[in-house]
Amino acid sequence: MQPQGRGPRRVTQTSVHPREIVQAAGLLEAGELVGLPTETVYGLAADAANPQAVAKIYAAKGRPANHPVIVHLHRGADPLRWAAELPDAARKLIAAFWPGPLTLVLPRRAGVAEACAGGQDTIALRCPDHPVAQAVLALFQGGQGGLAAPSANRFGRISPTTAAHVRAELGAAVVLVLDGGPCAVGIESTIVDCTRLQAMDGLPRILRPGGVDAQAIAAVLGCTEQSLLALPDLYLDARLQPQRAGMAPGMAMHATEAAPEAPRVPGALASHYAPVTPLRLLQADALDTAWPSAQRIGVLAPRGAPGANSQSRWLAMPADAQAYAQALYAALRELDAAGLKAIWAQAVPANASWDAVRDRLQRAAADKR
Repeated sequence: MQPQGRGPRRVTQTSVHPREIVQAAGLLEAGELVGLPTETVYGLAADAANPQAVAKIYAAKGRPANHPVIVHLHRGADPLRWAAELPDAARKLIAAFWPGPLTLVLPRRAGVAEACAGGQDTIALRCPDHPVAQAVLALFQGGQGGLAAPSANRFGRISPTTAAHVRAELGAAVVLVLDGGPCAVGIESTIVDCTRLQAMDGLPRILRPGGVDAQAIAAVLGCTEQSLLALPDLYLDARLQPQRAGMAPGMAMHATEAAPEAPRVPGALASHYAPVTPLRLLQADALDTAWPSAQRIGVLAPRGAPGANSQSRWLAMPADAQAYAQALYAALRELDAAGLKAIWAQAVPANASWDAVRDRLQRAAADKR
């Protein structure tokens, strides 16, 4: 039995021709950028061992130099080509969730993939669960190379979940975009820190919620969800200790609130995944009250509109957390392109299954709430 939280997510069909796979692997080995589909979001891929190629990613995205990128591996690749060690907890998680939407932060081997590390001694590794990504990785450097592949969008903006999103946003900056269809998970991977186990009761910590939920990870490691979500004192600035103590069960405090000692990881800035159109989070009752008179407003809510309003747009999102996540970025892009004054998103349920969606919406709405 697979751990709860993965589900039937793998993309099993693709229209990408084998010659495009060969072309992509060749371009990557030549130091070029390729738009690469994964089950989470489309990545902007480059040879992780080529500093000049990785620099092209940072330039195309406008990404800060100290913001690390995840290295993607083939299912048969050896993580120890990149990581200095592989703790037992990491091995268990790899066995359970790779290929899949789980990224592990590990101690980095000296002199390896420095351009991907953002100046840190750690490295973030993932094995994507998409047939196109795996086919490219199988050819790239004989299956043992690594591809740096952050989301293929301008830094801080909405992640792409179709090839068309990548082409529209990055254009000629990407030599080739492989069209593997809509992403099956639709939001980024869960990031788990495995670098400080001795200081953390032998357990890793979740730094970003994503495609694998805390319940599934806890089941594999034989621990509680809360032990994975609560950051210990070594991670937190002293001023945040009272905030942590008052958190409700199942609510995660992630890397945005961490002190400088915590590894920097992708997607952890307070404002991220954001549309250009200002986004606000509203409770359901406030949304229902404001909806009848809303002018040029786009709404995301896991239900239908409470009434007609020809001056605004209401997108009824799925009521299931995984389905909502899969549809989220495409919906945000649709509303962002509609010439609206603002986007209102109904606050999602406060239970742990919605952690990843809640995290993305809160960051998209940062400084606009």
